Amino acid sequence: MSNSLSSIPLFAELTEKELKAVDKLTTEIAVPAGTVLAREGQIGHELVVIVSGTASVTRAGHEIAKVGPGDFQGEVSILDNGPRTATVTAITDMQILVASSQEFNALLDKSPVIARRMLPVLARRLRAISLAHTH
Repeated sequence: MSNSLSSIPLFAELTEKELKAVDKLTTEIAVPAGTVLAREGQIGHELVVIVSGTASVTRAGHEIAKVGPGDFQGEVSILDNGPRTATVTAITDMQILVASSQEFNALLDKSPVIARRMLPVLARRLRAISLAHTH
């Protein structure tokens, strides 16, 4: 099992049993700098959790954020089966955990605490988008 799982905030409160489930239901992948992890407008089928490295998040060609260890991307597309809301590109070499839609749903079934950890992040992202549209 990846020793880094419990150091990722999304998984920090999980029990050993839940961490083993996460390990079984995710695939750790090394990606080189320049790799596009998600492309805005395309349908997404996986959740990506960053273990190490940094990526740029762009919308309509404008950088809106940089993300790094502990951050996750792709949850919106999995939750609503809709298109990606942003493009995510590796700035550095990265280690990521990937969970397919089915694996992600199985994770939430096994460990609702993961959903509880994701909700505040989703709320902040929604608030940031809402504020950007009002200014």
